[in-house]
Amino acid sequence: MKLSATREVLLNPLQAVIGVVERRQTMPILANVLLVAKKNRLSVTATDLEVELVAAVDVDIDQEGEVTVPGRKLLDICKALDSGVKVSVALKGDRVHLQAGRSRFTLASLAAAEFPTVDDIQSTASVTVDEAKMVWLLEKTQFAMAQQDVRYYLNGLLIETAEKGVRAVATDGHRLALADIDVVGSEAAGKQVIVPRKGVIELQRLLKGEGELTLELGDNHIRVQVGDIRFTSKLIDGRFPDYERVIPDNARNVMMANREGLRQAMSRAAILSNEKYRGIRLEVKDSGVTIEAHNPDQEEAEEELEVEYSGDDIEIGFNVNYLLDALAAIESGEVKLSLIDANSSCLLNDTTRDDVQYVVMPMRL
Repeated sequence: MKLSATREVLLNPLQAVIGVVERRQTMPILANVLLVAKKNRLSVTATDLEVELVAAVDVDIDQEGEVTVPGRKLLDICKALDSGVKVSVALKGDRVHLQAGRSRFTLASLAAAEFPTVDDIQSTASVTVDEAKMVWLLEKTQFAMAQQDVRYYLNGLLIETAEKGVRAVATDGHRLALADIDVVGSEAAGKQVIVPRKGVIELQRLLKGEGELTLELGDNHIRVQVGDIRFTSKLIDGRFPDYERVIPDNARNVMMANREGLRQAMSRAAILSNEKYRGIRLEVKDSGVTIEAHNPDQEEAEEELEVEYSGDDIEIGFNVNYLLDALAAIESGEVKLSLIDANSSCLLNDTTRDDVQYVVMPMRL
């Protein structure tokens, strides 16, 4: 293998894929990136066996071939070179030689045949999505994913397809986030997949919000093509809970509040909440809402806020962080909170749109 390109041309694909290269590896080959030079095109592949990223660029190829080299070392070398310098890369024996101006580097390599790649995901469904909508969908839901829960199916994001839409749902068992978007075309009505947490984070990092992308759904993988970058992730094999059952229906106690005013009041009260449990109490009446917090040091905070409320007087406790996350994700100036009683979940809605919903479970204080 022998090729040449400017520093920037090599740097871009390396930066795009390096996020999945773990610093500590059980398999040495996973610390490497796969370089494939073919038909004046260089593809750079990185994987951690769960997520695979492939980025391709046009380069000058003198000799086609493939090899794997340490990913972070190659990236650091390219970063450290002068801007605009021409870099030549050549495989000689089991070493990869880089030359840029008066700088020379020799890197160890491992055989490309040992590198694990996912060629065919056996796609069973395909959906074309506006990229900006996909960015919005992930932003509105991913924060509610569980982290290292023993219920492994919660450590990811449910993506569900319908004839004319895509839905994302995330829950950690204490709160739930749900959002819907319209799609350009779908052959995948009724398909459900669970994308692992790392896959969701990498996909978010890749998306720029321009143009369209294609979601390919297989039985074991999801694949997204974003420009010259191909993202593939394994799916979590498990049954996602029946999330529609936990969304409060026809709650008769409804509170309308200024979103930013409520968020600021909760943030101030949260300062004196129990650092471990983060609990606050809401006392909701016709006259307004009182937000109270206290901690084991006998410190207390109380905030009063004018709201529009119709329903019974209710005292209910919540983890304040869950409410603040939901309020931060809602875009409108006003928020709607629907309550059934002191022991049931609270539903938060954006008053200007019906394609996003948040549910927060109560807590005993």
